[in-house]
Amino acid sequence: MINLNGKIVKENEATLPVLNRGFAYGDSVFETIRVINGKIMFWEDHYFRLMASMRIMRMEIPANFSPEFLEDEIKAIIEANGYSASPSRIRFAVYRQQGGYYTPATREIGYVLTAEKMEDAFYLFNAKPYEVELFKDHYVTSGLLSTIKSNNRAVNVLGSIYASENSYDNCLLLNEKKSVVEALNGNIFLVKGNTVKTPPLADGAINGVIRKQLINILNKTEDYTFEEASISPFELQKADELFITNVAMGIQPISKYRKKEFKHKVAKDLLSKLNVKARLG
Repeated sequence: MINLNGKIVKENEATLPVLNRGFAYGDSVFETIRVINGKIMFWEDHYFRLMASMRIMRMEIPANFSPEFLEDEIKAIIEANGYSASPSRIRFAVYRQQGGYYTPATREIGYVLTAEKMEDAFYLFNAKPYEVELFKDHYVTSGLLSTIKSNNRAVNVLGSIYASENSYDNCLLLNEKKSVVEALNGNIFLVKGNTVKTPPLADGAINGVIRKQLINILNKTEDYTFEEASISPFELQKADELFITNVAMGIQPISKYRKKEFKHKVAKDLLSKLNVKARLG
């Protein structure tokens, strides 16, 4: 079942025009949201990121787009798919209404929600081998537009194909300044000693919800020193640990980059802290 502009319809009945601007121009933003037994994880962060993304894209935010209204829309699609008592993954996409060419005929929006069942309620630690490489065919452009989750994901798609063709589990993306920005599907963190580092949003890193949660955790603990600073590719092989974060998987430790193999002690510790925070809401 699909929630299309507030109406619950069957998937084969959820149709959009061929000239939908999300399809024609990538004129769309989205949120990937994890829900556990009907509870939306980190809902406030998702809501404000969605509102910020719509403002950056100069979309008209409907008057009824309150946190309560959108929360009800998410719960409606969960119930319609029978996921109220199980973990699920929601994709909440907002697109600008059809009309115009590069210049939109309107700034009004439509939205669509889809739900997918997940196996695990909370984040599990994955210690299986996980190898990454740099993707250097195309770059992420530093700046505000790269920080939002829009439908313009060509670099991520091409990087994912490259990873698949070369038997890598993931790739790390660079910006035009040749700084490491993120992974194909999440933010990147580097550990050296007791220092944990992640690229700043100004470098073009996605404004990740789990990234924000981990920064809050790191700033409140005396166990680690946190830095938000650019990461050079040369730092990767000198690191003690590398890990990737996103809402769906939580924290994914990287086991190998080129000839360097990594530990995962800090990643495991931070994952346990993240699960505590998720349970407490």
